[in-house]
Amino acid sequence: MYKSDKILIVGGGSAGWMTASTLIKYYPDREITLVESPYVPKIGVGESTLAGMTTWLMTLGIDHKDFMSYTNASYKLSIKFTDFYEKGDGGYHYPFGTPYLGNTALPYANDWHVLKCYNPETPVTDYVDSIFPSSVLLNTNKMYFPKDLNEMDGFTMNTDYALQFDAIKFAEWLSERFAKPLGVKHIEANVENINTDENGITGIVLQDGTILEADLYIDCTGFKSMLSQGALGTEFESHAENLPVNRTWAVQIPYENPEEEVVNFTESTALGYGWVWNAPLYSRIGTGYVYSDKFTKPEEALEEFKEHLRKVKGAHRITDDLVFRDVPFRSGILKYPWNKNVVAIGLSSAFLEPLESNGLYFIHENATSLVKMIDRGFINKIDQETYNFQVKKHFNGFSSFIQLHYILTKRRDTEFWRYMSSRDVMPESFSRETAHQWVREMDSKTIGQGFEATLSSGFHCIAAGNHWSPIHPILISSWKAHYPDTDYQEVAEIFKLNTELSRKKWNAAIKNAPSHYQYLKETFHNEV
Repeated sequence: MYKSDKILIVGGGSAGWMTASTLIKYYPDREITLVESPYVPKIGVGESTLAGMTTWLMTLGIDHKDFMSYTNASYKLSIKFTDFYEKGDGGYHYPFGTPYLGNTALPYANDWHVLKCYNPETPVTDYVDSIFPSSVLLNTNKMYFPKDLNEMDGFTMNTDYALQFDAIKFAEWLSERFAKPLGVKHIEANVENINTDENGITGIVLQDGTILEADLYIDCTGFKSMLSQGALGTEFESHAENLPVNRTWAVQIPYENPEEEVVNFTESTALGYGWVWNAPLYSRIGTGYVYSDKFTKPEEALEEFKEHLRKVKGAHRITDDLVFRDVPFRSGILKYPWNKNVVAIGLSSAFLEPLESNGLYFIHENATSLVKMIDRGFINKIDQETYNFQVKKHFNGFSSFIQLHYILTKRRDTEFWRYMSSRDVMPESFSRETAHQWVREMDSKTIGQGFEATLSSGFHCIAAGNHWSPIHPILISSWKAHYPDTDYQEVAEIFKLNTELSRKKWNAAIKNAPSHYQYLKETFHNEV
């Protein structure tokens, strides 16, 4: 047993300042110190988030307007996946929020899948358009805050959105306008040495010889993992075999026409050896090519990326003035995210890859979990093991979720896509930590006969976009045998009619709404 009165965070950036902000919010009476090196360059990657980020920011009680303007943030209502199923597929959306199922007569969102069986020509984009009220905003690039839950059938801008922002400004805002004013002590110094014994870390030695001691140490030193791996030798469990992308060419591009380019979603476009993200901030575009150097060389990936940018942005904009940065990363998680008296959070603990914008997500989720585990002021082994179990179960489930974006593909045009579509999917042995996502989705398609369509599950959108339906005409025939009085074609037609009425209602609600860019410009930047 040991205490948690004195907490020392090593490393700044998003991970360090998000962790510091979370801890000081709920434990203002504890001594929380963050030490970061002034020599480590700040890298603005990780600019796109999931909806959980907005919930986390709300728990801190942030000033939304100040945050949006300072970080050049934009709203994100969805992630669009383009060319993952096949080249030229037109893409599909995975919006945030809970789907509207008020027009369904069958469990889950099976009315649409039945409709698709009777009308195979129905585009996969119709799935989201039928059950997500926010689809009308995505299709028009507008921004609107419903007056109440009835206006757009449950869609709310309280929770059904994420953000895209400048990652460097984000860390600055948390440091200067939140954590430090609330009492977090900030030390800028280089760590020269780490003292340890059989119980963990005993002190952090700074460049000037100062020794910082604490009850609990938080490792936010990125992939270096100076405390967890470097000092304690904590084992790392790689996910590289299942998620082989391991590098990113990142670049920032100025706007040419922000009215059109500041879209209200992140787009992920599959290329030959990975995928490109497009994250439009208010001030600029953040984009990058996430690729695998096992299947292509960095210089070849860069040229492929530039060719893509010339095609979608215009060749005249891809000039020699743009700075392309090649950033390597690893996919995997520490065997013990909390080992002895050290908790690793951020890249020092775990990372999958940028798909689904999960990097910052795991930071705020794990920081929140840590807050729950240290509430008594002292720590027992069960607190540590509960934290590790929850973190790894969550991480491994998310890993399989990301893999499903790739392995459902129809693509065979490169060695990368042939590998992703033909590699072994199932883990060699199931455990409570690894089986969760695979078992749920496979059972849903076969036994459950429908994908869960709730706030907590997004796979139903991924499945629809990849034509991986839980409903087949043979299944409808078996339903007819059990329920001969039900006309399933009529069920599908009624669903289609009612969704058309709903779309008219949703479009009417946003009729006079401003564009996404205009809303940001007028609301947060006082520009007309």
